[in-house]
Amino acid sequence: MTNSRKAILAGGAALALALGGVGLADAVGGDDGEGGATGSGVGAAKAAALELVPGGHANAVERDSENGATWEVEVRKPNGSTVDVRLGAHYERVVIEPDSEAPSDNGS
Repeated sequence: MTNSRKAILAGGAALALALGGVGLADAVGGDDGEGGATGSGVGAAKAAALELVPGGHANAVERDSENGATWEVEVRKPNGSTVDVRLGAHYERVVIEPDSEAPSDNGS
């Protein structure tokens, strides 16, 4: 095997390892529904959610798979209540529902 061929193979292997590391970092980096999502798409998800809940404030954005959604944006409405806005891959409305982690309104 020639030296140039060895160099190409070594470079390809290094690239594959680097890309695998990026994929692993993305998978472990908080996009699992428990931490905040990062990267491209977060701003668009917030903007789409705020169009659906006028006057609201986007608190957190997560990757999601419930109800066929891709994104979940927690939005505090002007009245102080919180909803989860679930969006599809193209930032379209899937469902808006009360935040399951928010304290209930009955004082419990």
